[in-house]
Amino acid sequence: MANIETPATKPANPNFSSGPCAKRPGWKPAVLEDAPLGRSHRAKIGKAKLAQAIELTREVLEVPSDYKIGIVPASDTGAVEMALWSLLGARPVDMLAWESFGAGWVTDVVKQLKLADARKLEAGYGELPDLSQVNFDHDVVFTWNGTTSGVRVPNADWIPADRKGLTICDATSAAFAQDLDFTKLDVVTFSWQKVLGGEAAHGVLILSPRAVERLESYTPAWPLPKIFRLTKGGKLIDGIFTGATINTPSMLCVEDYLDALGWAKGLGGLPALIGRADANSGAIADWAEKTAWVDFLATDKATRSNTSVCLKIVDPEIQQLDEAAQAAFAKAMVSALDKEGVAYDIGAYRDAPSGLRIWAGATVELANVEALLPWLDWAFAQEKAKLASA
Repeated sequence: MANIETPATKPANPNFSSGPCAKRPGWKPAVLEDAPLGRSHRAKIGKAKLAQAIELTREVLEVPSDYKIGIVPASDTGAVEMALWSLLGARPVDMLAWESFGAGWVTDVVKQLKLADARKLEAGYGELPDLSQVNFDHDVVFTWNGTTSGVRVPNADWIPADRKGLTICDATSAAFAQDLDFTKLDVVTFSWQKVLGGEAAHGVLILSPRAVERLESYTPAWPLPKIFRLTKGGKLIDGIFTGATINTPSMLCVEDYLDALGWAKGLGGLPALIGRADANSGAIADWAEKTAWVDFLATDKATRSNTSVCLKIVDPEIQQLDEAAQAAFAKAMVSALDKEGVAYDIGAYRDAPSGLRIWAGATVELANVEALLPWLDWAFAQEKAKLASA
């Protein structure tokens, strides 16, 4: 096998996972020392911490003052499910899907809620559905950024201000890294384990006044588990959105989120976070442009994610292999980089086409992205040389 030159520099932090994502630069366990451990989350100090997290979320994410923000269980999935089960059924619904999580929401609505008037608008990995076909007299459910495909909606211009239905947006790998137009979004969900690198298991649910009005005027035909209930006696349970959570949150995780929000605010807030993600993804794009063996899974540059960067191997010799062999080649690259301590968890999502998925969100340092890129070339050359000598 040919001697492949090893790059001289490794990333100082090899954590490029797409969730949970890298901790913010400079993070140490000591930042959690103020967490009220062993205390009730319903005690004064617990409620104050949760309320602080909600208000800092509003400030950093630039959420309108009349929108409600709640911390809910079960990560982004829990937040999305609460919205689907509590809000849908009042109108027909358009379900948009172009990757695995969006497809999961389609399954929930069609097979679990069994909504007969659900319309699916789907596209394969790398593409967006035809957004001009969306009927905004219907409720609309979509992901802003497809974490497993690296394809995002470029903006909210396709959503009319005078829509009759609600827009329900899974924004988990977009929030804090992309410009969400809240005037076009009635429900927004995310998990702080993504762009801010928080600890897992908690979700955030954001409701517009239109969404609150729907909750208070519409009762779904199906029973709701307690953990999904957002109203009582026909009125919003407002405590959920002021720090009285539905179930017991981890105050350690809340403290960690507060630390991440404080870091984000100190950087300069949302514009600075977006700028960091853009710089990281831009470095990958510049490298990919001059690298013949790789390309973006997203077919349109305008829809490329700046957080979950999904790449495919387009080298002609690798493309001639069958699908299983192509997947094995990509996995071998990922394994080699893991073994070298260069990059962890950068394989494509299990349901996605084979390739690489590199997290480029705001908690990742540009210097680490730049150090990673020569190693990607090294791993490709090494694995291709093995094929040639086999």
